[in-house]
Amino acid sequence: MNSVITPASTNLSRSTSISSLCSEDYGFLTDLYQLTMTACYVGESLDRSAASFELFVRKLPKGFGYLIAMGLAQALEYLERFQFHPDLIVELQATGIFDNAPARFWELLATARFTGDVWAVPEGTAIFANEPMLRIEAPLWQAQIIETYLLNTINYQTLIATRAARLRDVAGADATLLEFGTRRAFSPQASIWAARAAIAGGLDTTSNVLAALKLGYQPSGTMAHALVMAIGAKAGSESAAFEAFHRYFPGAPLLIDTYDSIAAATMLADRVAAGEIELSGIRLDSGDLITLSKQVKSILPNVDIFASGDLDEWEIAKLRSAGAPINGYGLGTKLVTGNPVNGVYKLVEIDNIPTMKRSTDKMTYPSKKQIFRQDRSGQFTGDTLGLASEGNGLLQLVMSEGNRLQPDDDLATIRKRTDANVSSLPVEIRDINYDGLSPVTISPALEKLTKELIGIPLNPPF
Repeated sequence: MNSVITPASTNLSRSTSISSLCSEDYGFLTDLYQLTMTACYVGESLDRSAASFELFVRKLPKGFGYLIAMGLAQALEYLERFQFHPDLIVELQATGIFDNAPARFWELLATARFTGDVWAVPEGTAIFANEPMLRIEAPLWQAQIIETYLLNTINYQTLIATRAARLRDVAGADATLLEFGTRRAFSPQASIWAARAAIAGGLDTTSNVLAALKLGYQPSGTMAHALVMAIGAKAGSESAAFEAFHRYFPGAPLLIDTYDSIAAATMLADRVAAGEIELSGIRLDSGDLITLSKQVKSILPNVDIFASGDLDEWEIAKLRSAGAPINGYGLGTKLVTGNPVNGVYKLVEIDNIPTMKRSTDKMTYPSKKQIFRQDRSGQFTGDTLGLASEGNGLLQLVMSEGNRLQPDDDLATIRKRTDANVSSLPVEIRDINYDGLSPVTISPALEKLTKELIGIPLNPPF
């Protein structure tokens, strides 16, 4: 086995914790092959070549007619702080993987900072297959190493924002939609990103207290079955648990499906009628939500019903179609997991030479590109993917020579953009079971260049 890929284990001198990250770690939050390629570029005197990489999705997840671009703010923050911790450089040297690397490779890491330009579509923009969400123009070694982190943050947040936009579109403007996915997100950091992307995509707020406070939102939630069982077991009744919770959180929604949802609703109706409690809402987390919500509404006609329990856009569409009287939804597992957005990051130009991948089923379009959007009276009619030299379009210059050109948009602005973008799309593209063609055409200039490059054999042949 090649030792560059599977080095012998080493006894690293510094004990580090991976439970948290700081900005000094970010440079090494990458895949090994980004560093091995960089060492090769240095050895071949290619590291300073002007390179352009684009981040895009070849194919949308099944049933998706569009994506909502998200994660740019975190990508730019990463690029601003791009560096390699000197202690970790020493530890990488100790692995022996790079024993044959040029000395200047280590000099690059020791003095690293991102000095390139970034072009991107604004967060909250609807995009389609093969359209670049982001373009990096930088020295080849810099543009190469940052691939892993950029794909991580943009792929994940784009997935969450798109799911959130679809959920909002299905549930309607008046429904309360809460992000409940922290315990199912793929890491503590991912839970923060998921909350941010969900709100930017159309949800109202999150149950994640840290995320809500950092984002300037009020966290929201109800209670868990454990409280009902704990207090109920000690006091002898479910009613005692509800009374205790309302003692500290008057009028808060109550979770009523721990034992018998209808019995609990009947008991609460009696207490409300007697003037003993005030109740703003109840939550159902299991069972036949269509039947249960209708029965509970007949018992508690003036109380809002909130539903949760592995819900997604398809389940909400089913509930609404059946006339379930549900006012809000908690979205967790299905929102923060599921089919990934499989974004890729590909070299499209080096030293002004257009490049393209010609692999079967994985061909890419060459050269720096731009998205030209057409609309009629504010309604989307189609996109043209063309060469960047053809004019201005959706991709905007957001970082120049490693410096941001404007502050991040706030979540309210991004959410409005998301809503406007989704609302402008044709109904068929917004359908949650979309299986139609991409509404993107290729400009004649891009088509001509692509055909020219396809006809050029590799020289020399490998």
